[in-house]
Amino acid sequence: MHITTFTGIRINPLEPEADDIDIRDIAHALSYICRGNGQVRQFFSVASHSIMCALEAKERGCSDSTAMFCLLHDASECYLSDVPGPVKGSLAGYAEAERRLQNVIYTRLAGRIPKEDELAVVEAVDKDLLYWDLKVLLDEKQDRAEPELSVAVDYSFIPFAETENRFLEIYYRLKGDL
Repeated sequence: MHITTFTGIRINPLEPEADDIDIRDIAHALSYICRGNGQVRQFFSVASHSIMCALEAKERGCSDSTAMFCLLHDASECYLSDVPGPVKGSLAGYAEAERRLQNVIYTRLAGRIPKEDELAVVEAVDKDLLYWDLKVLLDEKQDRAEPELSVAVDYSFIPFAETENRFLEIYYRLKGDL
């Protein structure tokens, strides 16, 4: 069982090999995948969300490693798609497959799996940006206080290639500092 990626790599996302992971495939696919399974008022890509997570982490004073983990935190969706949270929990084996794939991606592209404290930061940044994604893209009311962000999120449509290039630019800049 495999999928063929943008760069022509054949990968089995359920049994991933590190050599099958290419940042160009991730940047390309995430630029085309819409947040919220497409159930939003306007297109906003997973890549744009990931970029904002990395930028927010840097503005909060996080290390380049933590910012890299923020950039890559949804990278498994490039191979498994963006399954809505309520559905993910009901799919037997999905969480484990996603975790295994995500760890291969982290190891291949960031050099290691994030530590618990780094994962906590990634989750906090992701949760704060999710708050704004839901508010702006769905006008959904939240059950928590409005989080303050250090970066301004632009929810206007950005062309796919531009988003892909920005994702790669941030990846290579962070990678160079690791």
